[in-house]
Amino acid sequence: MLARLRTFALVGIDAVPVEVEVDTAPASLPKTVIVGLPELAVRESIHRIERALVNLGYRLPTGRTVINLAPADLRKDAGAFDLPIALGILVATGQIEAEKLDGVAPVGELALDGAVRSVVGVLAMALEARSRELARLIVPAANAREAAVVREVEVFGVSSLTEAVGVVSGLAAVEPVSPPTEDVEGRLNRYDLDFSDVKGQEFAKRALTVAAAGGHNVLLLGSPGSGKTMLARRLPTILPPLTPDESLETTRIYSALGMLPPGEPLLSRRPFRSPHHSISDAGMVGGGTVPRPGEISLAHHGVLFLDELPEFNRRSLESLRQPLEEGRVTISRAAHSTSFPADFILVAAMNPCPCGYMGDPKHVCKCAPTQVEKYMGRVSGPLLDRIDLHIEVPPVPFDDLSRPGEGTGSAALREQVRQAREVQARRFGPGAGRLNGRMSTRQIRTFCRLDAAGQATLKDAMDALGLSARAHDRILRVARTIADLAGSDAIAQDHVTEAIGYRALDRKLWER
Repeated sequence: MLARLRTFALVGIDAVPVEVEVDTAPASLPKTVIVGLPELAVRESIHRIERALVNLGYRLPTGRTVINLAPADLRKDAGAFDLPIALGILVATGQIEAEKLDGVAPVGELALDGAVRSVVGVLAMALEARSRELARLIVPAANAREAAVVREVEVFGVSSLTEAVGVVSGLAAVEPVSPPTEDVEGRLNRYDLDFSDVKGQEFAKRALTVAAAGGHNVLLLGSPGSGKTMLARRLPTILPPLTPDESLETTRIYSALGMLPPGEPLLSRRPFRSPHHSISDAGMVGGGTVPRPGEISLAHHGVLFLDELPEFNRRSLESLRQPLEEGRVTISRAAHSTSFPADFILVAAMNPCPCGYMGDPKHVCKCAPTQVEKYMGRVSGPLLDRIDLHIEVPPVPFDDLSRPGEGTGSAALREQVRQAREVQARRFGPGAGRLNGRMSTRQIRTFCRLDAAGQATLKDAMDALGLSARAHDRILRVARTIADLAGSDAIAQDHVTEAIGYRALDRKLWER
């Protein structure tokens, strides 16, 4: 007897429909074969499935059984096919009526005792089930709340194969999982950190406010202990709350990697990722034999913080150049290409020299000029050109540290960011999703026009600092954001001057 049912395979962060076909021939010699380009995890699954069926008292096929996973040219590499294959065997052997599986898509891994274990990528599968107009999705109980985020699909969480059979046959009183009732936007921006924790550093706070308002990348340059990491970790607290669509898109990435926090079916805060400098290229941008998202995708709609920037592998840093421009990364293999979203704000931090104390009035720098040149040369010019703001973070004076009261808090800065982003939303139109930091060359020419005084100021800076054409456009983008924060339609000379002031590294290179 032939049985057919639907399920899904995870490719990158996307779910792809797979049809499971189970055909039994009782008169043949007993043997079970899985075809359809199964990887080792799927080929081994038949042993788990058979023991689970036997241990729960179900009848195994007595003859030859062929299990086909279509399409045949798609690699299948996950334990999530266990549950659909087991249900297919029960239909093929007449233990479940075939019509009971119409409109149902099961996913899950089986234990030998028939328990259903959690799998990754359930959110993407629920989204795909909705697009395919499948009415019901059967998932492991541990993944049920995650899948129930997609309200248009009835999600049943099961803890065993017996429960799954009961859901399909209608003999078990298993109710669909209720969608999360919490308001996503109402749970956002509940951070333990706040900019009020940072004493002094008002210049750096202002620069990070500009970065958050326009989606600009930032380099923090300062001696050890000046507060670079402390500032970077508080940048997400002044970003606007995740919208439901942004939360769903970011959650899908974490779901595909099995990295969702326990009890949190939707991410409620913008991600902050801080990989160690020993990270590999694949760990940074994604990759592997079966491509998986990297740190830049995990930072999607959030912040990627690279501390001690020159210590990172040069190839890992250079691999950031395309995602910083396009907001996506494409991993190409011989057979196929996979694209992952990677729209993030880059915050990098570095010391001014190997010992970290060049220019520090309280410490003596012991680095030779050649050592400084070699240290700074670890970060390429093209990458630095893609960083809009280079900010000096000096040591905090004792008077600032000991001053009572709190500094500027995240709530006030976040309100400034919100107002500036509303201006940009009106400028670029509804649904555009574009910020000043992502403006194209044509948009820069349209929205960043300078008066004579502003042009003269920018020209003098270009000549004095030897800035590239890309740096020229970066300054204009930042100046546009500064004008938006000030509520000005036109970019004034003081806006250009402030934007040039955020090119500290260019000034240092020129001075040397």
